[in-house]
Amino acid sequence: MNREALRGLFTAKSAKVNTNKGEAYYKELYKRCQKRLEELKNLTPVNKVSISEILEDEGVSRRDFLKWASAVTAMLMLPSSFTPLVADAAQLMNRVPVIWIELQDCAGNSEALLRSDGPKIDEIILDIISLEFHETLMAAAGHQAESQLEDAMEKFKGRYLLFVEGAIPIGAGKEWCTIGASGETFEEHLKKVAKNSAAVIAVGTCATFGGVPAAAPNPTGAVGVMDIVRGKPIVNIPACPANPANMVGVILHFVLTGQIPELDSLLRPKFAFGYRIHDNCERRAHFDAGEFVEEWGDEGAKNNFCLYKMGCKGPMTFNNCSIVRYNEAVNWPIGSGHGCIGCSEPDFWDKYAYERPMADANIKAPTGGVEKSVDEFGLGLLTAAGVGIAIHAAASAVLGKRDKEGEE
Repeated sequence: MNREALRGLFTAKSAKVNTNKGEAYYKELYKRCQKRLEELKNLTPVNKVSISEILEDEGVSRRDFLKWASAVTAMLMLPSSFTPLVADAAQLMNRVPVIWIELQDCAGNSEALLRSDGPKIDEIILDIISLEFHETLMAAAGHQAESQLEDAMEKFKGRYLLFVEGAIPIGAGKEWCTIGASGETFEEHLKKVAKNSAAVIAVGTCATFGGVPAAAPNPTGAVGVMDIVRGKPIVNIPACPANPANMVGVILHFVLTGQIPELDSLLRPKFAFGYRIHDNCERRAHFDAGEFVEEWGDEGAKNNFCLYKMGCKGPMTFNNCSIVRYNEAVNWPIGSGHGCIGCSEPDFWDKYAYERPMADANIKAPTGGVEKSVDEFGLGLLTAAGVGIAIHAAASAVLGKRDKEGEE
């Protein structure tokens, strides 16, 4: 793993451990994780692929692998003492079968997974974990593919993780979206495959909150997985696309503990979505100083000033992309000069995806303003914190102007 990737994962924000949980809690958790891993070691691997062989083939040293395990331990908000357990969990990922289905989507999350960085996350997931079914990647097609799915659901009943990519149409247009020779609707297909899963992981904003298919006027009545599936643990990993690091984090947590990670009120893992973009943004100091890009190409843009006035939705968006980043941790949207569009939040396309400040939008701010935590925002984050952030921005701008006048 390159130094930039490690730097991003070892950021103080990403490495913090919940101080409300004492030493005794982590000792007990450590024992439970050890027991879980011992149980997995006694299971017959779903496939015979060895992580050591893959990493060797990819030129990844044991030392680099342990660095990666240490970084992931920090990302999962676990003490550093858990690093050996996380490394063991990664080597036992071939004990966990995965079924991946695609519904109303652009396959962007599959693309993100396949183009992820090293140590090759796509190899870890696709070669170490037994990916029993994935329409985009598998060689089988037609009746053969359907048969493979049915066999996997029966063979690994109650054990497999179901990854769902894409929204589910349930409105008048649902008959436009069918799958297989039997003509199942996407809704019927999802319910069938989810029935015997151990947990359901919705990947990407379409699968979590409906995403672009659910944008007005939503002709197919598209919704997210949590609006359809009942009686199963559900994890939402939104963003457009979802970051592969967060997918790996959820799977590793399941392998390590046998449970899904701690979630916020929108069913997002707190280790990934417990942070506000605004609080970890490299341009936050410019916001506090009242230094903003006023129009594209101006001096503020050239000096990487805050993008709030250009429509950045960082103040009301919870995600770790400012920490983990994309493309081998090289960059992320704000670093590239474009404001956050809030793609990990519900209704982002209708409410956030435009280049104007939230203060100019006809959207009511949630009580408490932007300084609330992710849980305090909760389901109320269906709206935006435009008023509170606008006041802060205006005050900061005045103070910044005064400081500059004083310097002159």
